[in-house]
Amino acid sequence: MPEITPRDIPEPSLQQLLDAGYPPALARVFAARGISDGMQLDTSLARLLPFDQLKNAREMARLLADALAARKRLLVVADYDADGATACAVAVRGLRAFGAQVDFIVPNRFEYGYGLTPEIVRLAAASQPDVLLTVDNGIASVEGVAEANRMGMQVLVTDHHLPGDTLPDAACIVNPNQPGCGFPSKHLAGVGVMFYVLLALRAELRERGEFAQHPTLSLSPSPVNGRGEPKLAELLDLVALGTVADVVKLDQNNRILVQQGLLRIRAGRACAGIAALLEAAKKSPARASSRDLGFTVGPRLNAAGRLEDMSLGIACLLTDDAATARQIAARLDALNRERRSIETEMQDSALVTLADFDPAGNSSLALFDESWHQGVIGILASRLKDKFHRPVIAFARANDGELKGSGRSIAGLHLRDALDLVSKRQPALIRKFGGHAAAAGLSIAEPDFAAFAQAFEQVAREWLDAESLARRIETDGTLERAEMDLATARLLDEQVWGQGFPAPQFDDVFSVQNQRVVGEKHLKLRLEKQRVPFDAILFNQAENLPPRVRVVYSLDVNEYNGTQTLQLIIHNWRSAE
Repeated sequence: MPEITPRDIPEPSLQQLLDAGYPPALARVFAARGISDGMQLDTSLARLLPFDQLKNAREMARLLADALAARKRLLVVADYDADGATACAVAVRGLRAFGAQVDFIVPNRFEYGYGLTPEIVRLAAASQPDVLLTVDNGIASVEGVAEANRMGMQVLVTDHHLPGDTLPDAACIVNPNQPGCGFPSKHLAGVGVMFYVLLALRAELRERGEFAQHPTLSLSPSPVNGRGEPKLAELLDLVALGTVADVVKLDQNNRILVQQGLLRIRAGRACAGIAALLEAAKKSPARASSRDLGFTVGPRLNAAGRLEDMSLGIACLLTDDAATARQIAARLDALNRERRSIETEMQDSALVTLADFDPAGNSSLALFDESWHQGVIGILASRLKDKFHRPVIAFARANDGELKGSGRSIAGLHLRDALDLVSKRQPALIRKFGGHAAAAGLSIAEPDFAAFAQAFEQVAREWLDAESLARRIETDGTLERAEMDLATARLLDEQVWGQGFPAPQFDDVFSVQNQRVVGEKHLKLRLEKQRVPFDAILFNQAENLPPRVRVVYSLDVNEYNGTQTLQLIIHNWRSAE
């Protein structure tokens, strides 16, 4: 059973926030997340880090401005996840607003795999582009960039993934994680990098005198010369979606991007595609939260790349026609339901395989099943990582005797670096790999699965100690009775939470006054604390709880028939008898 551990609350930070007028509950939550000054919570665009600090942003802006002036044909090469799709939509919408001739291509993960491969370059060449612009990929595409150079296409790389030992020979690379880049936020998502490039391009075009005196009201495409200046803030809903969906760390700079995007969505100014995806999920744009982007909109968008082709998702984000967006969103919603069904089957089969698995004897998990779906293994790895608190890599069969793997890791093991070490120790074992600290992908030959699992376990044993492998649930302690109300729930709901800035959850002891099963598999409860009743829900459990329980919970604003009430969402429980 995981240990419930209250987060440390630095007293000086707490006092500064209280002195600044923050409510006690919010002050405690923020102080526990490293906030000591209200300026760290300022999410106005004025606090956004300047693009000049991003290495090569100015140089790429100059190259793009030259391409616009020469009327060159641009082709965006996207990735097939939500970050890649939103980055593609931001690139295409933004560049068209600047007057570019631009289209996009996105690899089908089942045919071409990830990134700017030589095969993708040759496929792209059919459109006769002058410039290839990668979004959310390219930093590891050494061979693909070389092929593009050989074919006479200029390559501009925008990416955020960690580079390998050799950088591609691109005309320009913008990546906050490339050597020599001093950009303070190393956690920009791919869509954030592309947004910054557009900010730099706008500045470059300003200096060239390409804009008229009065700004335009929208990003509608028009020629550059004599045209008003596009409002790039209109792209922030897409930036917010991609940033949250890619589960990058929400440092202050990313929280600014997400908050500003959410404000546009809540004000009814989202693009037609995001509005349609929220509608398909029966979510109100006026109450959209970072959780909605990560757990509602993102999965529906990702479903296209997982099961079919992300071109469908990108089309949803590019259309300005509400009816077309609704039609595509309905298809994405259906694909997401299919994805959930496949995921459930895969998880059930994995748990059967792991029936005798003892986490205490292992520091990692590597699994392969020939029936698993290549597009869903990342989600499976994430679920198993949460269940066993071990780094997990799940493999599915691909083409030509190859296995594709997708991994998720825990704190203490940087997954991309772990794969790099395995590759250095056994150079022939991994064919290609890439990713982040928490998530990565790779490919191996099918006969090498056992050898890889052993090599990965060896690295995990070296890097993870007993403390890292002990599962803990961090909470924000107990709430005072007066703080357990709708006002506090609303206040917390308005904030931007996510990776590296986790949503608050609390723990306390309650008596169970009433409980019943709803929706066949969820437990609806009436809990009591200090003789005050609280509605609560425990998802995916139908068995009754004991009379007294210690629960880890979050405050939720429950809306039904236009009425809002407080509800506790239970994340973990144990008997307090």
